[in-house]
Amino acid sequence: MSQISYKDAGVDIDAGNSFVENIKPLVKATKIPGVMGGIGSFAGAFELPTGFKEPVMLAATDGVGTKLKLAIDSGIHHTVGIDLVAMCVNDLLCNFGTPSFFLDYYATGKLDVINATNVVAGIAEGCKRSECALIGGETAEMPGMYSEDDYDLAGFAVGVAEKSEMDRVSLVRAGHKLIALPSSGLHSNGFSLARKVLFEKMGMKFEDDFNGKPLIETLLEPTNIYVKTFKTLKNEIVAMAHITGGGIVENLPRVLPENLMAEVQKDAIKVLPIFELMAEHVERDEMFRAFNMGVGMVLVVEEKDVATVLSQTDGYIIGEIKEGKRGVKMV
Repeated sequence: MSQISYKDAGVDIDAGNSFVENIKPLVKATKIPGVMGGIGSFAGAFELPTGFKEPVMLAATDGVGTKLKLAIDSGIHHTVGIDLVAMCVNDLLCNFGTPSFFLDYYATGKLDVINATNVVAGIAEGCKRSECALIGGETAEMPGMYSEDDYDLAGFAVGVAEKSEMDRVSLVRAGHKLIALPSSGLHSNGFSLARKVLFEKMGMKFEDDFNGKPLIETLLEPTNIYVKTFKTLKNEIVAMAHITGGGIVENLPRVLPENLMAEVQKDAIKVLPIFELMAEHVERDEMFRAFNMGVGMVLVVEEKDVATVLSQTDGYIIGEIKEGKRGVKMV
């Protein structure tokens, strides 16, 4: 009677071991002070940073959504890892948390060592841009759960904040200015709608020229990471809102008290060409609910600090805080 191996069932342990060897130098390249040990242990370890009076640990988790489908279908795997890190660490910043370390979860139907290595190379690059360490992760080969070519990603970022600095909402006042930090494109939100519009409605292809390069390159442009900007301008920022799913209209109210509203000048927003293209087939209000429209992060800034922030970023003013019921008014 023939015997069945784990590999016959669709799980290749040797491929997994080869993958781990491939990513060891990538993980090592993200090492920062605080990392204890290396890859291969049962858990990653990070020493609590010093210099905080009342340190609070913050955690954020996210994925990349259906942007992964474009990476898989196009065979371009080295950028979505940057997106994975960005979506997590940018959230930490909004609670004034400085990212310390990151972990990832990679699940697939059949482990392709080269593709998986490219994904982790992107994750490592995202960690370097975030000045945090990749200290662990999990790779799951799950035949029957995913098709052979499919994979999914989840990310987990942990950072530290000073307890007294976490409550940003109570610091927001009428008269504060709203400064937009540009996005690099869609970031990692709205891709289900984007795919329907661009590929089903408009019949476009990955290789179609868009603004001088293949459309797929614009769509897979990695999410901007704002960690270095935060570290540089922390003392000049009152509050921050990461513009993800729901756009400005749903994310900006998260940093407002009940008695204040954000008035945003719609015409002041530097809408990126990819959004203008899709807006030919999607109502404008729906566009602002589904996409960031070119704004990756909104900073709430005191008027006295506006010049400093503008001089050290590529940001620009899009509105201000006013008295009124919490929400966003697009004018």
